[in-house]
Amino acid sequence: MKALILVGGYGTRLRPLTLSVPKPLVEFCNKPTLLHQVEALVQAGVNHVVLAVSYMSELLEKEMRIQEQRLGIRISLSHEKEPLGTAGPLALARDLLSDDNEPFFVLNSDVICDFPFQEMLQFHRNHGNQGTIVVTRVEEPSKYGVVVFQADGGRIQRFVEKPQVFVSNKINAGMYIFTPSMLQRIELRPTSIEKEIFPVMAEEGQLYAMELQGNYITYTCTKLWSYTTNTWFWMDIGQPKDFLTGMCMYLQSLRQHAPDRLCTGPGFLGNVLVDPSARIGENCSIGPNVTLGAGVVVEDGVRVKRCTVLKGARLRSHSWLDSCIVGWNSSVGQWVRMENVTVLGEDVIVNDELYLNGANVLPHKSITDSVAEPRIIM
Repeated sequence: MKALILVGGYGTRLRPLTLSVPKPLVEFCNKPTLLHQVEALVQAGVNHVVLAVSYMSELLEKEMRIQEQRLGIRISLSHEKEPLGTAGPLALARDLLSDDNEPFFVLNSDVICDFPFQEMLQFHRNHGNQGTIVVTRVEEPSKYGVVVFQADGGRIQRFVEKPQVFVSNKINAGMYIFTPSMLQRIELRPTSIEKEIFPVMAEEGQLYAMELQGNYITYTCTKLWSYTTNTWFWMDIGQPKDFLTGMCMYLQSLRQHAPDRLCTGPGFLGNVLVDPSARIGENCSIGPNVTLGAGVVVEDGVRVKRCTVLKGARLRSHSWLDSCIVGWNSSVGQWVRMENVTVLGEDVIVNDELYLNGANVLPHKSITDSVAEPRIIM
């Protein structure tokens, strides 16, 4: 089987991290986001992954050649010379996707979840039409374009953009499976699959919705609830606040399915994931909902919660962090306080005894003054 992953965007919503690394290679819970997807596809029987690329494609290609050998699969890169939207890349890769006449998966690169690929394949084969969209339930459907479909069978009837009156609370989850004949619908030009292709397929009865099954995990800014052991989670992690929310959900999923991967013992609170090469000093309080990457150093007396700290970063003694992303090889000074989705790019130095509130700091900067209100530091 084959899969196409749409990785051609510039990752502007996840800046400043994507100024150094293409978005699919930004580590999410100590593994590049793209690898979460590729490994799940391989587990479901996919042996050929096509990446629709443009921005920083050289870095992606170098990493994917390593993963191709490790996973024993074929990884192809389909290069966009101009942005082709969400459908154009399928036309560009038409020959790669349709040569065996088997159904193929399509994924948005921002999505992280309990990937239901085997269930998708079975559902798609059962209805026998051209396309299947995975949909997920949301609390506030008025913020999204929603999918209206038949409860019996899942045939999609229509799409409604940001409904002011309730018609559905199911949204497109950015995961699809198609038969190759669907590719004949798409011209090689910038095209939106959501606005130009899906409505026509739905009108012709060729598009079905598969809802993520099980009880869902609901997240608020301070607590995480889950109901029973049969939970699933889904998150678009394309911007920092959602990246952190997705991290919390993923760690809770690990608590349910692979608790041995999480750290326990004195100083650890709740769900904490730590790379074996990270070093943690004395009298620290780590968690809940913290990920520490490879080579991270946490000095004595540090308090950190709801944060991702990326490879090679250092948190100096008695710093206090809440809801932050600390970029690669960055340094947070002594007695620093950072909160409110502060994001440090690569190789940022924050001097001692400063306060950062919702700051987005571009790579290779040195911060010498406090940032009392959210803003971008260029």
